[in-house]
Amino acid sequence: MALRENQPLSEVGEFELVEAIVDNFPQGEHVLVGPGDDAALVRAPKGHVVVTTDLLVEGRHFRRDWASARDVGHRAAAQNLSDVNAMGGRTHTLTLGLTLPGDLELGWPLEFARGFAEECAKVGASVVGGDVTRGDAIVVAVTAIGTCSVAPVLRSGATPGDVVALCGRQGWAAGGLTVLKRGFRSPRVLVEAYRRPEPPYDAGLQAAEAGASAMMDVSDGLVADARHIAAESRVAIDLRTADLEIPEPLEAVGSALGVEPMDFVLTGGEDHPLLATFPDAASVPEGWRVVGSVGEGSGVTVDGEEFAGAGGWVHF
Repeated sequence: MALRENQPLSEVGEFELVEAIVDNFPQGEHVLVGPGDDAALVRAPKGHVVVTTDLLVEGRHFRRDWASARDVGHRAAAQNLSDVNAMGGRTHTLTLGLTLPGDLELGWPLEFARGFAEECAKVGASVVGGDVTRGDAIVVAVTAIGTCSVAPVLRSGATPGDVVALCGRQGWAAGGLTVLKRGFRSPRVLVEAYRRPEPPYDAGLQAAEAGASAMMDVSDGLVADARHIAAESRVAIDLRTADLEIPEPLEAVGSALGVEPMDFVLTGGEDHPLLATFPDAASVPEGWRVVGSVGEGSGVTVDGEEFAGAGGWVHF
């Protein structure tokens, strides 16, 4: 019987659902055994193996009235691909777990799979398996496996005298989320940035090869994530607002809503730019912006002053 995308999953069946989802995922040459067996079998390239796992929970990380299934697929893949990127690596393999309500139409997981596959294609990664189960809300669980061809860049390597640099958009997704919470859909560029982040996938290896001493992706907030580097490296980091870019759409939203646009940049998450430290400004690669410095001590300051608040998203 031919499946229809408006069919409830309770009428589709588990194995038919899995087959329909798997049809969206082409397999790379490194995949020896893909979906269909008890486990996948992949050929590991030379270098360090990097593994990361993330969850997205409906109502907590996304809302279906704010983002399409395809958007959620892009976001789910991007946040995992970005974590491997932040180590200086490249993702080659992913597994995907989905919890789905029985009354959800088949079209939602299929559109999700298409968006997920499109994002994975940006780095040439293959989805080799996973699992589906029934539940009251949509939950997405992703594991990404990648390889570092050079020494992985950790959060713990920053030293006093280093400079702090940023690569990628920052604050855009936070601006889009704020707009959506107020019931608006514009500026569209910010709403789209929230729906589909654009991590700088080539910048992780670029930074590693340039001698980055510490690195991570900004998923929870610039200040919050800079604190992670400061804590792991046992140093102090000072961020300079004069060197942080505030794009015109954020200026517009700040003016319209009476919000300080710099707050989006300092505390916004989910854009997944890379934050890294380098020995000096001369070693910072093209496309990166120096936004601060590393010194003796602990914690993170902004323009030399202590920053009040969490500095970004916290789950508990």
